[in-house]
Amino acid sequence: MIRSDLRQYTEESILPKYESFDAAHQHGHVASVIEASLRYARQLNVDEEVAFVIAAYHDIGLSEGREFHHVSSARMLLEDERLRDWFDKEMLQTMAEAVEDHRASNKNEPRSVYGKIVAEADRQIDPQTIIRRTIQFSLTHYPNYNKEQHLERVKAHLKEKYGEGGYLRLWIAQSDNAEKLNELRRWIKDERKLDDTFEKLYNRLIIQEEHEKD
Repeated sequence: MIRSDLRQYTEESILPKYESFDAAHQHGHVASVIEASLRYARQLNVDEEVAFVIAAYHDIGLSEGREFHHVSSARMLLEDERLRDWFDKEMLQTMAEAVEDHRASNKNEPRSVYGKIVAEADRQIDPQTIIRRTIQFSLTHYPNYNKEQHLERVKAHLKEKYGEGGYLRLWIAQSDNAEKLNELRRWIKDERKLDDTFEKLYNRLIIQEEHEKD
């Protein structure tokens, strides 16, 4: 159960910050990370409020750039004096470490169960969703690329992160990410399926961008 004042503060002061980020990291993303984090917290019988706040803060450092956003997010959590109304110094440090440990490229095991929870929740391994978010990121950060260049970048990223031997690691045995990761790897190996999926999602996103400009 999340205390009403904590939920209100988070929803009014933290979550709106995501609306200024790229399309792959806006409100829909953080909402789904929160939902999954709470589900894993219940499964593991740990503090739901702690998991809730960690999930809410996990990407806010994107406001300072993507490369070190996990570090910036952790710092921002520690600097938020309002959180001291609900959590002590030791717990806030644990929460900051969990935020810092969530990044998929992190080669080390998260330092606490909360780090494992938010890292797992952030994975969100659904083939269509992963490919769509990868295209969204490419469109936002490489606006001068043509369709073929976006396709090659998307393929390279998917293989580097999700392919066999990729850097993604899973941490919660109770999650369904392992099965979905295997499914995504089958998609990555199936060039025709991946190309067709890219084509449909890319065209849909381009149309959506044009409507938003109008």
